[in-house]
Amino acid sequence: MADTEFDIIIIGSGPGGYVTAIRAAQLGFKTAIVEREHLGGICLNWGCIPTKALLRSAEIYHYMQHAKDYGLSADNVGFDAKAVVQRSRAVSGRLNMGVGGLLKKNKVQVIWGEAKLGKAGEVIVANTTKAPMQPQHTPPRGTIGAGTYKAKHVIIATGARPRVLPGLEPDGKLVWTYFEAMVPPEMPKSLLVVGSGAIGIEFASFYQAMGVDVTVVEIVDQIMPVEDAEIAKIAQKQLEKRGLKIKTGAKVTALKKSDNAVTATIEQGGAKSDLTVDRVISAVGVVGNIENLGLEALGVKTEKGCIVIDGYGRTNVPGLYAIGDVAGPPMLAHKAEHEGVICVEKIKGLDAHPMDKNKIPGCTYCHPQVASVGLTEAKAKAAGHEVKIGRFPFLANGKAIALGEDQGLIKTIFDAKTGQLLGAHMVGAEVTELIQGFVIAMSLETTEEELIHSVFPHPTLSEMMHESVLDAYGRVIHM
Repeated sequence: MADTEFDIIIIGSGPGGYVTAIRAAQLGFKTAIVEREHLGGICLNWGCIPTKALLRSAEIYHYMQHAKDYGLSADNVGFDAKAVVQRSRAVSGRLNMGVGGLLKKNKVQVIWGEAKLGKAGEVIVANTTKAPMQPQHTPPRGTIGAGTYKAKHVIIATGARPRVLPGLEPDGKLVWTYFEAMVPPEMPKSLLVVGSGAIGIEFASFYQAMGVDVTVVEIVDQIMPVEDAEIAKIAQKQLEKRGLKIKTGAKVTALKKSDNAVTATIEQGGAKSDLTVDRVISAVGVVGNIENLGLEALGVKTEKGCIVIDGYGRTNVPGLYAIGDVAGPPMLAHKAEHEGVICVEKIKGLDAHPMDKNKIPGCTYCHPQVASVGLTEAKAKAAGHEVKIGRFPFLANGKAIALGEDQGLIKTIFDAKTGQLLGAHMVGAEVTELIQGFVIAMSLETTEEELIHSVFPHPTLSEMMHESVLDAYGRVIHM
């Protein structure tokens, strides 16, 4: 007979959920995780990982097209859209199976089905109505199913889904969300992307690299609205140079569908124009999956479509917690993972530090890449800081020039009085791999002095991080 009582039950097996389950098991908790559809959640199966596989194919295709820039030749360069998608799905499938193996290794019980909260400490699981999307997403061996389960602590990690705006409702054929955009049966000739956040810009970058005529519409005055304005401006210039068409301060007011095309009415600066494209991607954000969980009956506090928590994942109901996208922005996989670890370590009674959202990095994997952590220049000034700002361009870095990637910028923001690193912002090649250096610096409360005295290896892109700090204090060498 299946075991029905646990110390901790986690609802949802996305990055937040499965990492939380593993950490809970490491801490000695008898742990179960409930999943209705696919281990690894949206990030692993339909988000972070497979999109990077698509973008990698686009990146290599771009380099092949520009082989002569490196003294090489590549004739008759082309691609197989189905094979590109198949590679992306295979990457996802491999990691999906890996999550199942990790849960088994750590003796986390997987419960397959749809969860709903009952009375305090009770989780009712019904048979799932969600069919696995791929063969490898079938329930792993040792899985148990529908029933009533009890736990001293219940953690909600149900993630988020695409936001739907009136008039932009996805239909799966002509108007896509990221689900359909990830598995196109064939490449469209033209595409409209509504929204220029990370999801929108990444898909726009992918499809443009594959030869699609792409237009991006963003309602505010800059693309990637959460990023530093200076960095966003540089990114936009480079994206447009590669062929993207970008309309900021604009909105789509209507969509008119025909058999195999969509005509969008776009309003910008008081003027309206029509644009006919093969497909539309709606990338206007995501909303938390808080429905049908039984939150209302328990009196769980929610706000703006998300569950309200404190710095340790605790809701207003004792014994009930929430982490990840369902608990609010920033809606990022690494935030969910860390939030979950904090949550179970606090339950264990360890000296867990509350989540500091100001130290969570953000990355956008378009070409050029964008990465950041901490305050933008505008937010630092608005918070009352007197700032020192350093900048160092890729065109002055030897490694960047050798790579043929000399367009970009590293920008650092310091408090002028204390030397505290308030924020770091980057645009250019591989900046998503560089940003962690500044994340660590901020976590260690590093000032400009330690960064200036640190020795960075040569020749590397990371030297630009050092030079940017030097620039903030009038000591830059190579510029």
